[in-house]
Amino acid sequence: MTQYEILLLLDPELAENRASEIITRVRELVEKGGGTWVGHDIWGRRRLAYEIDKKQEGLYHLLNFDAEPATLAEISRILKITDGVMRHLPTHRLEGGKPGPEPAPAAVSAPADDSDRTAEYAGSTATASSEEE
Repeated sequence: MTQYEILLLLDPELAENRASEIITRVRELVEKGGGTWVGHDIWGRRRLAYEIDKKQEGLYHLLNFDAEPATLAEISRILKITDGVMRHLPTHRLEGGKPGPEPAPAAVSAPADDSDRTAEYAGSTATASSEEE
């Protein structure tokens, strides 16, 4: 068995019961293929970096399971033709890795004030040019 996770991007206008049907279908495919369902994290509605099908938001779900490669291929095939699935990305989970909560956004620090360095640079070029003369 190989450990996999699928990041699933669903249409934000999709009915909630239809989204749960898609997740249930994936779980059934995993279990039918002899795999193990590990977990499902709902990341919720997020703004997209670029529009997909004229939509600016999507519903994210992270699916974790153990399965054979043939089962993953079948799941990917089904997700490609399922209405309401905008994108999906299957990847290997790292050995010993466990599904966890979504990562917190990184803190952004304020830009450094370069006014002191600009004055130093201007002064050093002035002395360098006067030494050359």
